[in-house]
Amino acid sequence: MAVTVETLDKLERKMTLSLSRTLIQTEVDTRLKRLARTVRMDGFRPGKVPMSVVAQRYGISVHSEVLGDKVREAFSVAANEANLRIAGHLRISEKEGAPEDEVTFDAFFEVFPEVRIADLADAQIEKLSADVPDAAIDKTIEVLRKLRRSFAQRALDAAAQDGDRVTVDFQGKIDGEPFEGGKAEDFQFLIGESRMSKEFEDAVRGMKSGESRTFPQTFPADYRGQDVAGKTADFLVTVKKIESVHQPEVNEALIKSLGVADGSMEGLRASVRKNLEREVKLRLQVRNRQAVMEALLVRAELDLPTASVQAEIARLQETAQAEFRQRTGIRIMEKTAFPETLFRSQAERGVRLSLIVAELARVNGLHPGPEQLRAVVEELAASYEKPEEVVRWHLDDRQRLANLAALVTENNVAEFVFTKAQVVEKAIAFDELMAQKG
Repeated sequence: MAVTVETLDKLERKMTLSLSRTLIQTEVDTRLKRLARTVRMDGFRPGKVPMSVVAQRYGISVHSEVLGDKVREAFSVAANEANLRIAGHLRISEKEGAPEDEVTFDAFFEVFPEVRIADLADAQIEKLSADVPDAAIDKTIEVLRKLRRSFAQRALDAAAQDGDRVTVDFQGKIDGEPFEGGKAEDFQFLIGESRMSKEFEDAVRGMKSGESRTFPQTFPADYRGQDVAGKTADFLVTVKKIESVHQPEVNEALIKSLGVADGSMEGLRASVRKNLEREVKLRLQVRNRQAVMEALLVRAELDLPTASVQAEIARLQETAQAEFRQRTGIRIMEKTAFPETLFRSQAERGVRLSLIVAELARVNGLHPGPEQLRAVVEELAASYEKPEEVVRWHLDDRQRLANLAALVTENNVAEFVFTKAQVVEKAIAFDELMAQKG
């Protein structure tokens, strides 16, 4: 097999492959004979169909199949021998004018770029740390109590007060006309939790079951509903039910119901601390990983494979379409609704980062092994009620495991970079860390 490789552009290559027609025909004959043993055709017993008939019926498709297999096989062997790292889609076309005993193809493809990263010792990267304060444990226990609260209906002549849960119907109008989102029936909220506006809570506070009241409410100028932003609406609200709220005491029974076997307050606080520390660790990993990635982006030089960028743009377009369909219920198939220009910058950044991470992981042996992956899965599963099921959910699916391996690789790269760079340690408050989206 003759092979030549030509550079067309920075990353684009053309490989010319020449294959023996005799070898191809030999493989075609072998496959047709194998097919003849099992093929069923009218007028012939199974396995007794003449080869000439089998060749007439299946010869073209088998020849095409063999040709495709042999070209891909030859390309794979040649690429390995030339140490080519292929990026993106492979385009193959047959050439004319080849010698009579040969068939020749041109394969067009891109290779992964050389990634050049400046000396990391000169990089200053901020690394965050955070502790779990006792106040956070107290607050979490209160949240757990709240999740197990119960409600009891008040007497019909009882007035609604802070802490009560009320069930209401309401209708809002602007200039006498209803507006979208201004009406609800059997709507529940707790007075004093600030789920509703101050005007709404003030109106309902002191009302009794069966009472109705009209009150004005002015929407802020930056209100998310632009149709009503800055306008004043008149709301008619009717209280249908008032319930008092009871939160359970933090006793042995409650603690055991939360999965703490010994039912002790010490055990509960230890369990809550462990879960919060796990969440803190994950959020710190995200923040510190982002800091490393930003540092790598400005210190790396590389060319981007066009095919990889186009593939990432297509993925982002599909994601945008799916999210739009989920949010609106409208299915949009035309890609022009989400043009490539919207995603090109994000796609190029994503491809650039993935290539940088892949290169650092390859050169420094930072890809996770089975032991590390399992340890990470078990740590993620530890906060669930049935951790063994969560472990199986990850390990039994190749795609989920691949996604996790990619994330762990990024974490490994981040930790590696921290060992090489100038690290600027910074403590961050627990509440600040938890308030930011992870």
